[in-house]
Amino acid sequence: MKHIVILGSTGSIGVSALEVLALHPDRFSVLALTAAQSDKRLADQCSAFHPKVASIVDAQAAQRLEGRSDLGDMTIYSGVDGLIKAATLDEADLVISAIVGAAGLVPTLSAIRAGKNVALANKEPMVMAGRLMQQEAHKHGVTIFPVDSEHSALFQSMEGHRKEDIRRIILTCSGGPFRTCSREQMQRKTRAEALKHPNWEMGAKITIDSATLMNKGLEIIEAHWLFDIPASKIEVIIHPQSIIHSMVEYNDGSIIAQLGIPDMQIPIAYALSYPEHIPLELPPLDLLKEGPLSFEAPDTERFPCLAFAYKALESGGTMPAVLNAANEVAVQAFLDNSIGFLDIESVIGQTMDAHTIVPLETLDDALAADRWAREHAAHVVTKFSSDSVLMKRAGHA
Repeated sequence: MKHIVILGSTGSIGVSALEVLALHPDRFSVLALTAAQSDKRLADQCSAFHPKVASIVDAQAAQRLEGRSDLGDMTIYSGVDGLIKAATLDEADLVISAIVGAAGLVPTLSAIRAGKNVALANKEPMVMAGRLMQQEAHKHGVTIFPVDSEHSALFQSMEGHRKEDIRRIILTCSGGPFRTCSREQMQRKTRAEALKHPNWEMGAKITIDSATLMNKGLEIIEAHWLFDIPASKIEVIIHPQSIIHSMVEYNDGSIIAQLGIPDMQIPIAYALSYPEHIPLELPPLDLLKEGPLSFEAPDTERFPCLAFAYKALESGGTMPAVLNAANEVAVQAFLDNSIGFLDIESVIGQTMDAHTIVPLETLDDALAADRWAREHAAHVVTKFSSDSVLMKRAGHA
């Protein structure tokens, strides 16, 4: 029996993970579940899976959870300290890191330092502090299993092959909802339109990242640290059908790829059960029904966030953490209807341009860079918001 902790159980990845766990109660038990503030959904999950521990960041939500008489003698924690306690429980065999954004860094790193194997669905910690994450994993004998569909595909395509034989890795990308749009069209796109991903059902933040292609940019940085592959050997290709999840090319020209329907249960299950492929109740991939698979080159002029990611990785130090923080601030501002879609990239670019890079050696270095970038990006957002209001007023004058 493998005891599982899910950090971020109420999000899309957490929900999918629980669906997988429910299929195999003889193999897995849920030890702890955590959330940010969705206490009702967390309570429902606790009623269904009976974890020993639940943790919720919001203090008021934690009080409501404690007031639930139907949850038995389950231990309830709150705040960031509560996330860390859940992530480092002695009985834990595997911690699924599915917290959205930079908030996942501290509890995930805490799990690694406690010697817990990690199934990493939250790419931001690796983007912010990849070198530190890998150093700590090596020091504590921890395995980091990738859960992102692309990185799971790379992981599987590398199994049984020598890393020194790799010529390049190819991250596939659906292209998002605006793949065929011009810059002028994207300028007018709304929040609702950006949240309509053509293939995947995901949370709001990652769906917007897919629309800007920043999600693929973050995955470039994550792949670099996960697999110790230089940026020069990491390529992105648009694959609108999302059937081939990524590929590895070797020195002899052979390419190994992982294919499957676009459902996150598949990479989650592999991280849970590695090296086994356990059964899932999903429809099989029907290649005859899917029809021709197509590929396109990404356009970094229409989607500059890809170029930002390569620049951040090349610059090193604190720049990837700054890229990530600026993106989180900009995406939230767009979701709040404070800025336009193309303003997202402008906020990121201006924040990166203003940053003075320093070496990233410790967790404090990453957190300091994150704080600075959020403050600077917020100032840029305020400027864009003010300009937008003035333009609207002028249009009505």
